[in-house]
Amino acid sequence: MPLLLLSPTPFEAAFLKGRKFSFRGRSGLRGDGWVWLECGIGKVNTALTLAAYAQRHKLERALLFGIAGSYADSGLGVGDAALAEREVQADLGVRDGGMKGMGFPTLTLGETRYHNRFPLDKAFTAELKKRLDLPVAHFLTRDLVSENPSEAKELSRRWEASIENMEGAAFAQTCLWLGIAGAELRSVSNLAGVRDKTQWRTKLAVEALEALLPKLLSP
Repeated sequence: MPLLLLSPTPFEAAFLKGRKFSFRGRSGLRGDGWVWLECGIGKVNTALTLAAYAQRHKLERALLFGIAGSYADSGLGVGDAALAEREVQADLGVRDGGMKGMGFPTLTLGETRYHNRFPLDKAFTAELKKRLDLPVAHFLTRDLVSENPSEAKELSRRWEASIENMEGAAFAQTCLWLGIAGAELRSVSNLAGVRDKTQWRTKLAVEALEALLPKLLSP
């Protein structure tokens, strides 16, 4: 069964080579043992794309990858990469306490209730950690990115997160709901809270992804 690869934009996957296709207007590529699909930017796009594709195609594993911002105290610099142990949906519910503070779970599976924190698949993540020799960290997802270093520092402290992105929590939650083993890989293009794009290094971050992904796709 092919591994599903997702990235928010084609730019983040420009190094992949495969047979082109389109799925509901999303760009796609088919390779040997894998399928890549553009999932779109943001939580809603990511959840819809993954759910729609899974409805039409049987999936066991999915990997979300892309660039992201790291928090200043994370120890991750520009060009570094990490895998997600868990994702936090940081802009749902009340400011202090999230959905648990409101008294409602976001997702219930059997006896387990999830509020704002969603784990990625332990076995798949451990396998990727071993193959890629990468650190594992807590990631944070928001529709609104941090607009200054002070805001970024507060979010990192409150949610104990190292990396900020706009899709991961939706991906993790959808994987849990659909029974897909999900993992997430991010490379750092900038410090979270720095909005001056002249200080971003997106090309370097994509090059880091390009160095890592072929190790997973080779026979």
